[in-house]
Amino acid sequence: MKAEISIVWKKIQSMIDSFMIMLPNIVLALIVFAIFYFVGRQIKRVVRRLTRHHHQARNLGLVLGRLAQSAIVLVGLFISLSIVIPTLKAGDLVQLLGISGVAIGFAFRDILQNFLAGILILLTEPFRIDDQIVFKNFEGTVENIETRATTIQTYDGRRIVIPNAELFTNSVTVNTAFDKRRMEYDISIGYGDDIDQAKQLILEALYSLKEVLKAPAPDVLAMDLGESTVNIRVRWWIAPPRRIDDLRSRDKVICAIKKKLYVENGLDLPYPTRNILLHDQTEETDGHRSQQREGWPADKRKVPKPRRISGSVRKVGQGRSQQDGNGKS
Repeated sequence: MKAEISIVWKKIQSMIDSFMIMLPNIVLALIVFAIFYFVGRQIKRVVRRLTRHHHQARNLGLVLGRLAQSAIVLVGLFISLSIVIPTLKAGDLVQLLGISGVAIGFAFRDILQNFLAGILILLTEPFRIDDQIVFKNFEGTVENIETRATTIQTYDGRRIVIPNAELFTNSVTVNTAFDKRRMEYDISIGYGDDIDQAKQLILEALYSLKEVLKAPAPDVLAMDLGESTVNIRVRWWIAPPRRIDDLRSRDKVICAIKKKLYVENGLDLPYPTRNILLHDQTEETDGHRSQQREGWPADKRKVPKPRRISGSVRKVGQGRSQQDGNGKS
């Protein structure tokens, strides 16, 4: 028992001695790695600072900065491992990284996919930071484009994190891609109103608003003859095309059109209506379409006059009494 304890103690002492011998190398390796890590971060900041004021090169600066930082940190890791393990060769490191890279690729496939998609998004720039985008059920302002995910801030003050692979492989609507944006809204007027007059009044209302651009000019189009209304589509342009400008212009346009049409000129803005025709079908007229009162007559043919409810009920009662009498006989 004492011999076994002595052997274990000798091994522990040997490990401690080896660690004490390697301790200066470990400390030096950590210092070297920290220096490379610090240099990589500084280079990333310098690249981002140089491209910050160039809108088109800003995303490219993010990509180059992150790639430069990763490359410098990787070189620092190689040198640090060489200091700790002097017998380790560069070829062995490359071979080790190649084997481990395949294993990591299978294990972290989604992460790598998002990373590559983030690089492509930053390079191709389908949208940029501060753009307002719509992705599936999410809509907001792009806060940051990272190599793994893109964060957007919704209009009600929430943060949405979207993986880059989904953004790159699905459709994204960029509302602020251009300087101007066209808006539209449908207005309904009555069938008794003059369509040309209504269109002219709507245009006058639009041209009176500073939120509506004069070029491209707004337009008004009759789009549909509804069940109880004539539907007119109003289209106008705004700049800048951000969400707050959309809401403000829509508010001004709707208020101005209602005031111009209804308040100042008395045009009808009708509610949906429906006519219900009660058929006066009895045993005498049932089956004879020429004698059924389905709507209003189109010619001078004789049609039955509508009866009162009391008379119809009385006639139905008489018919049932006759049927009962025939049954008893």
